[in-house]
Amino acid sequence: MYKPRRDFVGYGANMPDPKWPNGARLAVNFVMNYEEGSEPSIQDGEDHSDTGLSEAHGMGQTVNGRDLAAESLFEYGSRIGFWRLMRIFEERKLPMTVYGCGLAFERNPEASAAIAKAGHDICSHGWRWIKHYELSEADERDHIAKAIASTEKMIGRRPEGWYCRYGPGENTRRLVVEEGGFEYDSDYYGDELPFWLNVDGKGHLVVPYSLTTNDGKYMVGIGNAEQWFTLLKDSFDMLYREGRTQPRMMSVGMHMRVIGHPGRAVGLERLLDYMQKHDGVWITKRVEIARHWTETHPYPGKGLNE
Repeated sequence: MYKPRRDFVGYGANMPDPKWPNGARLAVNFVMNYEEGSEPSIQDGEDHSDTGLSEAHGMGQTVNGRDLAAESLFEYGSRIGFWRLMRIFEERKLPMTVYGCGLAFERNPEASAAIAKAGHDICSHGWRWIKHYELSEADERDHIAKAIASTEKMIGRRPEGWYCRYGPGENTRRLVVEEGGFEYDSDYYGDELPFWLNVDGKGHLVVPYSLTTNDGKYMVGIGNAEQWFTLLKDSFDMLYREGRTQPRMMSVGMHMRVIGHPGRAVGLERLLDYMQKHDGVWITKRVEIARHWTETHPYPGKGLNE
C-alpha cells in the first residue's frame, strides 16, 4: 500500500526539459482559491469560526459563539473579491485555475456559473476547506466523493486535479488515485517541475504548488502591493533568466478575501501586465501543464518514489 516518503533528491542535477509549447522559457499558472463558505464554522459543526488567511489571522481573538466579524471577512471574498479577480483576468484574456471547495460552490451559484462560463479549469480543494490530515480514511474518502459531486453539480464537469488545505494526510494521495479521474494532484511544494509517482502500481502525476509566490504572504509580513509585486517579479525574473537553458514553472496563489481587496489587487494587475510584456512566457491553466507533461513526458513505468 502506498505511503508517502521523503525525497531529498528529486531530479537532482538532471532536470528534464519540459519542452513547453512554442519553446516557452517559463510556464506560469495563476490559482484562485475559492474557499469562502466551506471553511470551519459553527453552523457547519465546528466549535469556532475560522479566521485563516483573513485580516483577523493571527490576532488571537476568541469569541464565545459565532464570530460574525470573521464570517464577514470570508464573505468579502465571494461577494467582492471574486468578481474583481474575474474582471482582472477577463480584461487581459488570461486563464486561471480555480482551487474550488465543493460546498463553497454550492453556496454561491452565481459565482459557480461565472466560473463555468469563463472555462477556468478546476482543481478540487476538497468538499470543505478543512484539514484533511485530521480525517479518518473513511471520512476522507467520503469528502473526496462529495467534492467531485458538488463540482459536477455547480460547474457542470468534474475537477481535473486535487489539492488539500495546508497539505494532505498520509492516505490522501492513495485515496485520490483510488477514486480515479484526476489528472494530477498539487499536494506538494518541493519542486519547480511536475513529476511522476508510482501509487499502488499506477502512474500518478504531481504538479507542485507554492506558498511563497502566494498572496498568503500578506498575512506574514508583506504590507502592501508593491512589496508583494516585488517578491513575485523577482521570482519571475530569476525563473525567466534560468529558462534560457532550463525552463521551469511558476505557480501564483490568490485568495479572493486577500488579494481581492483593491489595495492589493493593483499589485496583481502590475504583475500580469509585467509578465505579458515578455516573450516566451506561457500563462496557462494547471490542467494544461499536466496534460502537456503527460503527453511530452509520459509515465516511464516508475516514479521518483522508486
